[in-house]
Amino acid sequence: MRWRLWVSAAGVAAAAALVASVPLLVAAAVRDPWMLMLGLPLLVVSGCLTVLLAGLFARRAARPVEELAEAAGRLGTGDPRPVGRRYGVSELDQVADGLDSAARRVTHLLTADRELAIDASHQLRTPLTALSMRLEEMIASADDPEVVREEGTAALHQAERLADVVSQLLSPARRVAAGSAAFISVDRIVLQQITEWEPAFRRAGRKIALIGESRLQAYVTPGGLAQVIATLLDNALMHGKGTVTIRRTQSPRSVVIEVEDEGDGVPPELVSRIFERSVSGRPEGTGLGLALARTMTAADGGRIVLARPRPPVFAVFLPLNPPDDRAQSSRSGPA
Repeated sequence: MRWRLWVSAAGVAAAAALVASVPLLVAAAVRDPWMLMLGLPLLVVSGCLTVLLAGLFARRAARPVEELAEAAGRLGTGDPRPVGRRYGVSELDQVADGLDSAARRVTHLLTADRELAIDASHQLRTPLTALSMRLEEMIASADDPEVVREEGTAALHQAERLADVVSQLLSPARRVAAGSAAFISVDRIVLQQITEWEPAFRRAGRKIALIGESRLQAYVTPGGLAQVIATLLDNALMHGKGTVTIRRTQSPRSVVIEVEDEGDGVPPELVSRIFERSVSGRPEGTGLGLALARTMTAADGGRIVLARPRPPVFAVFLPLNPPDDRAQSSRSGPA
């Protein structure tokens, strides 16, 4: 483009110079031939200057278009780097704004797809591991119909939970929808997770203890709460030691589930960042579990905190009321 623009500009400038100078040279030659000999070199010099100026003009005029074309080409190959420059020409700046906006959208989509792949691999691992343990128990107890029936029922529940996790991952929001939250029995979800994780703890020579109040209900999403408790049990199994204690209590506004083990706890340098993505106590860890647990808990209006780093105690606060009721209560104030 730059070459074509330079040729066009040089041709126009040269033609304009000839049109302006040839009549003057002819008139000068008629009056004094020496003026013609002096004017011809000047004409050559002016022509060279014209070509040089045309090249500079072509370079300056073509550079913005070339940079915008390069940015569009990068965007087409999946490289979302922005243009990052403006040229003082409204039309060109408008094109640059459009390319930068498209680059931001592409970056957002690529990040979302990357997070979906990472989240899916982590969220599917827990139910798949539990399902594998149940199938192994069935194989080991093939001669005992009662055990096979019990483990088969548990494996079926695991398969249903796995299908629920897949549905959540494939939903447009990629998160547990707030609309699916309801008043549920906290005991049912906690006991379900204990049943699923008990074989893994038994193989490690450890156990799970359940204490505290019973028959508690909270306004949460069943699949989300199950995933949160599974994450805490998984962390206790991988990082902790001894007995894992699940404690259930109720405050005026929340149901509180505490998961505690007898291990060394969270290192001091990780206490303030334990819920961040990619922060893990193990070199081979992904650091996704607690980050996803925090996201799922917040989606239902609850929260998860590290109540004590050593021995570790993680507390999950579950709302007692749906969001509308909480908002109405805060607006109306005390009676």
